[in-house]
Amino acid sequence: MLLAARGLGKSFGAVRVLHDLDFEVRQGEVLGILGPNGAGKTTLFNLISGDIRDYTGEIRFQDRPLVGPPFKRCHQGIGRTYQIPRPYAGMSTFENLLVAATFGGGMAEADSYDHCVQVLEACELTQRANTNAGSLTLLDRKRLELARALASRPRLLLLDEIAGGLTEDEGKDLVALIRRIRDGGTTIVWIEHVLHALFAVADRLLVLNFGEKIAEGVPSVVIEDPEVKRVYMGVEV
Repeated sequence: MLLAARGLGKSFGAVRVLHDLDFEVRQGEVLGILGPNGAGKTTLFNLISGDIRDYTGEIRFQDRPLVGPPFKRCHQGIGRTYQIPRPYAGMSTFENLLVAATFGGGMAEADSYDHCVQVLEACELTQRANTNAGSLTLLDRKRLELARALASRPRLLLLDEIAGGLTEDEGKDLVALIRRIRDGGTTIVWIEHVLHALFAVADRLLVLNFGEKIAEGVPSVVIEDPEVKRVYMGVEV
């Protein structure tokens, strides 16, 4: 297993956000995470990425305890995106990737240029290489958010609602890109509310509600689970 969590729990004061959560992510697969707002999905990502480090239970990555601040976890091979893109707005698209490759991926500057050009091409951002990141469209900001994570050469990629806010055609383009990333061997854990995007790529689904796992398995089976329909879709079965 590339990533495993055992007995994972997190509370903010009296509010329990995650409770006794167990799950595993296999090398090369795409695990989709579903759940209503407040289910604990983004908190889970923050625990994995190191943005939050006070929790109960254990997270293991590459069969070792996952510890340390975010930059160290990035160096270990964990990259992530955020719901709201966070580019360095005053820098060009290419400069954003250089920062990710050198500081996040630990690459020497001389080696990072060719690598970043390849990432630009893969994410269809070549024409925006010299564009100020703060002036990009939403779709291109999403692509840049993904490209910055890829520039750090992750083994595990955490995608947090990256399809949100896009048109149907833009979403299809993004799904095709994520498929290519998966086919290149990168393991992906993807939080998403755009179900058709998630279903097009995910091998398995994990569904959370109030910080607890209520279903896990093949997407076609999980989505028919009565509890999932009730909690996530508001359908009484």
